[in-house]
Amino acid sequence: MSTIALEIKNTKKSYKGNEVLRNVNITVKAGSIYALLGANGAGKSTLLKIVTGLLNSDGGKVTIKDIDVADNPVAAQKLFSFSSQNTTVDGVLTGYENLHLIAKLRHKLNPKKVAEGLLDKFDLTEAKDKAVSTYSGGMRRRLDLAMSLVGDPEIIFLDEPTTGLDLKSRQELWNTIKEMKSQGKTILITTQYLEEADYLADQIGFLREGEIVANGTPDEMKRLAGADKLLLVFNNLQDTERALKLLVSYSPIKRADCEISIDLDEEIKTTLNVLNTLTTEKIDLKMFKMITPTLDDVFMKLTKG
Repeated sequence: MSTIALEIKNTKKSYKGNEVLRNVNITVKAGSIYALLGANGAGKSTLLKIVTGLLNSDGGKVTIKDIDVADNPVAAQKLFSFSSQNTTVDGVLTGYENLHLIAKLRHKLNPKKVAEGLLDKFDLTEAKDKAVSTYSGGMRRRLDLAMSLVGDPEIIFLDEPTTGLDLKSRQELWNTIKEMKSQGKTILITTQYLEEADYLADQIGFLREGEIVANGTPDEMKRLAGADKLLLVFNNLQDTERALKLLVSYSPIKRADCEISIDLDEEIKTTLNVLNTLTTEKIDLKMFKMITPTLDDVFMKLTKG
């Protein structure tokens, strides 16, 4: 069995001469979470529509479990579910009725059992007989995810699933997505939230102006922003100036009146040497700490200009 769940090769798309996607290449391993990260207008939703067969590309190839989506969309669509930015739940129906209807439409043998099982799984049993119009945003999004799992798809596409949710609801949904992965699901998620990609993803792709400009694990992405740094905070300006001269071989950078940062190419060795030098010269520190680059730093670096 192939370990590759999704492969996107040289995919292109233009609208009225405007190039939205340019030779996009993405590989998603089975059982993993891939986060496609990018600002509004980067082309995330367009790419997802091509991947799910809702839109034709102008070039390239998309395969889901070795099935060419353009050549055989029906066979490919049996393997995945797609949850768009806007929830597709019916507000007039109850949570149970929404799930029961989808289970019947997908010809499940026991739609009642399927609906009740998913309500329990997504912590919606208490609200199952309430109209969905009374649900909170987080509850509606959980119901939408539950509906996407009717039929037990192998691959799940989530287009900005936590947009508009409060912090608590977002965290709950992240835990749900993690749980889905633990059950062997392959998940591709588009998001604008750096924290979301960092928390959820095994692999991240940065999409900028229709191109993947960086790709890798969250840790690999953070390395694009540079090495870890040692932040030194001194008690006064005099000590700061002395330290700058003493540590010149480490290329220190003055960040504020009493703050210096040093790149840690050799983290432990450099830290010990710097602290020993300051101790020997009787320069007291107010504080020191390690600073690790974040995805925010990477995003700023990749999108500047």
